[in-house]
Amino acid sequence: MRRTVVRSFLALGAAFVPAVAQAHVGVGAAHGFAHGLAHPFSGLDHVLAMTLVGVLAVQLGGRAIWMVPAAFVSVMMVGGALGAAAVNIPFVETGIALSIIVLGAMVAFDVKASAAAAAAIAGLFALFHGHAHGAETPATASGLIYGAGFVLATVVLHAIGVSLGFGLHRLAETKARFLTRSAGGVAALLGVLVLAGAA
Repeated sequence: MRRTVVRSFLALGAAFVPAVAQAHVGVGAAHGFAHGLAHPFSGLDHVLAMTLVGVLAVQLGGRAIWMVPAAFVSVMMVGGALGAAAVNIPFVETGIALSIIVLGAMVAFDVKASAAAAAAIAGLFALFHGHAHGAETPATASGLIYGAGFVLATVVLHAIGVSLGFGLHRLAETKARFLTRSAGGVAALLGVLVLAGAA
């Protein structure tokens, strides 16, 4: 199962290799791709939420391991397109902060949601994250190249979360649960601080 999941993430990342190659054709394209790639890493809010998606997916197990990250990435692209098109979505920053709180709490309390329910929750929050990314599209960059950058970065963050989840599960069961749930709790508390800053 673990090898299958790792291979799936590698395949998804490889799908963006053509975009990476195209990004190096010209300076403007390279700048757009690099800007998109860096954006999810530019804020603790994005890093926490996207990593939590991977940890939650492993915690739920089964189909959730691929369904939850896939739902996040898919809906995030829609949100990115809306943001790039300057379509307004209210409470974007609040939604991003709440994503950390809710996802962190789900991990902390070991919520036994179904894969479909968890995917729906991740997808809802992905809309806000995607919109924030899309709204930052440089005026001189191709939306597709920039979008490929932040999608690839998101896949990387999900993969880090999945790897972290599997890594924790390799420990003794009691320790794994304690560390995973503690990490979720800390993330949720950080989300409260982010929410306070966004209010």
